[in-house]
Amino acid sequence: MERLARVTHLLADLLVKVAAFGIVLMTAIVGWQVFGRYVLNSTPSWSEEAALTLMIWYVALAAAAGVRQGFHIRIVALEEAVSPGLRRVMQFSSNLVVAACGGAMLIWGGELVLLTWQHVIPSLGISRGLAYLGLPLSGALMVLFAGERMLEVLFPKSLTEEVGT
Repeated sequence: MERLARVTHLLADLLVKVAAFGIVLMTAIVGWQVFGRYVLNSTPSWSEEAALTLMIWYVALAAAAGVRQGFHIRIVALEEAVSPGLRRVMQFSSNLVVAACGGAMLIWGGELVLLTWQHVIPSLGISRGLAYLGLPLSGALMVLFAGERMLEVLFPKSLTEEVGT
């Protein structure tokens, strides 16, 4: 279990860094688009689709990392007001719901990728399915990370002793 915690911790850190790079790159692309439109009077044809594709990827990857690192917004007042036993049931249940949502993203996002793989984004020359591939990938990671959190609820000691946090 400790090995799993180390691997998922490093993976989540990598996802956050990739997502941060994606948002910086998207900001630069949108900046170039605005500069082209208002200064050069020539909007780059590829910039909008590139920015949207990057957004799909960085939002999906950051969402998966948020499941692992616990930086999603949640209200814990009720959870803290109940007994420890009920608290564990609530934590396990909420992670089970997150894992189910990740599974749905994996399955239906995968179908979306397969259905759109043959479609080409004209301004970029890449597959529309490639643009959507971040959704099932993120879903799979959410299942992994939520599963790890469920194990943490069942065996509380393991993840609290992470190396590097």
